[in-house]
Amino acid sequence: MPQFPSLPETAHLTDLLVRFPKNVRPLMGYINAVLRSDGQLSIAERELIAAYVSALNACRFCFGSHEIYARAFGVEAGVVESLLKDISTAKVDDRLKPIFAYVKELNSLPCRLTPAHAQAVWDAGHDETALFEAVEVAGVFNLMNRMIEGGGVNFDYAAEPEKHTIAAGDAEAMANSYLRYADRIEALVAQKP
Repeated sequence: MPQFPSLPETAHLTDLLVRFPKNVRPLMGYINAVLRSDGQLSIAERELIAAYVSALNACRFCFGSHEIYARAFGVEAGVVESLLKDISTAKVDDRLKPIFAYVKELNSLPCRLTPAHAQAVWDAGHDETALFEAVEVAGVFNLMNRMIEGGGVNFDYAAEPEKHTIAAGDAEAMANSYLRYADRIEALVAQKP
């Protein structure tokens, strides 16, 4: 059940943002820049980090949504589950494992990060830009997970994956999907009495 009585019994992020639209445009602009811009990490890898962080935080809505995005960008089913079980044996490129270890530590207790965590990323062949991209994704999804959980968004994409608006291979639709989502929220707000 949503935390806010003004939301429907089964609340989607759209319901929350239409109710509280004040910062939707800058928020979605930043998320679009973090997840959809050119980067050292691929869009699929960044979406996988988003799904992983959301799974670590037990945010079902974001996990379901971003697992669908990750799969649309070519990530195999079950990868997040393999990361949760054991990063060292997970079904990801070995070069990414130190990044996921860094993100896991950042997510659980950031003050425990050490230069050795970063060194493992450098040793895998990444530079500071790639690591900062992972840090940005982790940061954004800690924010989003808390907004969603704090508002009581309880829609579950695992139960209804067909309700996600993105389909695999639809690159044009995925290019600026968060900016278009902001457009959609603003249009819904404009229609309110």
